[in-house]
Order: sequence, then C-alpha cells, then structure tokens
Amino acid sequence: MTSPEVSPSHSGRRGVDGRTLRAQRTRAAIVNANMDLMMEGNLRPTGAEVAKRAGVSLRALWSHFPDREALFAAAGEKTLEVQYAHYEPVPADQPLEDRVRDFCHQRATMLESIAGASRAAQTRLPFSEQLRRNRARHNERLRAEIAETFAPEIVSAGADSDELVNALLIACNWPAWSGSRDDLGLTVEEATAVMERTVLSLLHHHPSRTSGD
Repeated sequence: MTSPEVSPSHSGRRGVDGRTLRAQRTRAAIVNANMDLMMEGNLRPTGAEVAKRAGVSLRALWSHFPDREALFAAAGEKTLEVQYAHYEPVPADQPLEDRVRDFCHQRATMLESIAGASRAAQTRLPFSEQLRRNRARHNERLRAEIAETFAPEIVSAGADSDELVNALLIACNWPAWSGSRDDLGLTVEEATAVMERTVLSLLHHHPSRTSGD
C-alpha cells in the first residue's frame, strides 16, 4: 500500500505550525522562569539564570527577546495576568463601608500576588522606559477600577473629582503597599487595615473648593 500523498502546501503549513508552537512554548517558558525567579526574591535575575530555569540556551533567550526591554514588556503582561487572575469588580451600589472593605481586601490580595515582580521592577524603574510604561498601565487599570467602584463619591466631589481619584490611586498602588509591607514591616492584615482606613477617610472627606478659596 502506498502512503497517501501530502501536498507541499499542507506539509509546509504543518511544519510552520510546529515551529510556531515550539517557539510559543519556549517564549512562555522564558517568561514564566523570569517571573518565578522574581517571585522567589531574585530582584535582578540575569539572562543566564532565566535561561537555566527555563531550560533553554542563553542564545535562545535572546533570540526571543532581543533586549531586556522586550523581556520587561513580556514580564509586564505576565504580571497583569497573575494579578487579575481572580479579580471581581466591586458593585458601586453597595454601602460605602462595604465597598471600601471589599475593594481594599481584594487589592491587597492582588498586590501580594505580584509582590516579588513589583519589587524587582522597582529596582530598575528609573533606568527602564518599558518598566515605566508597565507601571503606567497598572496605574491606569487601577484608576478605572476606582472610578467604577466609587463612582457616586467621585461624582459628588465635583470639581475635586480628579484630585480625589489621584489620592485614592496613591493610597492603593504598589509604592503605598510597599511602604506598609517593606518599610514599616506590617503584616498583610495590618497593611490592608491601613489601606482601608486611608481610602475610607479620603472618601468621607472630599470638600469641594469654591473659586474664592
């Protein structure tokens, strides 16, 4: 019995698909290895360390990521994926105290889930345009969540609405969380209570300014 003929186009397509799949797996292995090292406390993993953890050659690593900025971009995507894996919006029609509690507890869980990666990014933030773009993307995502969750209070702030949102963003972003956890040495529960108190205070005190102030 003769083997069925395989058209050149089909054979070539299958080969390309196989190569593409292998490339995707290699890329994912590198990104996951980099993330794992940071989450374990290695704040500045070298290319050699990432390649070894991923089970690939150093040449393969830099063929997929031509420079560190490209690797930082992929790390930013992975960080968002991990952080928002179990995210659920907090309904804006709940009582304020309930919204603040639920928002802050979820936010604390999200920040802890990427703590190692955030600490690693912070060490290189002043020297990397890509890491600054990653941070801006995180902040814009948080800004949207704040605007949705606390919409009634933000509307009632009137001319001060932008200032209120900025204040809430500062209270809930990574630098504030790092200040509680790393600088003050607070537990997750203690740091969450600080965030909750700060957010509730901001939302309870947002007097609108008049033009004469």
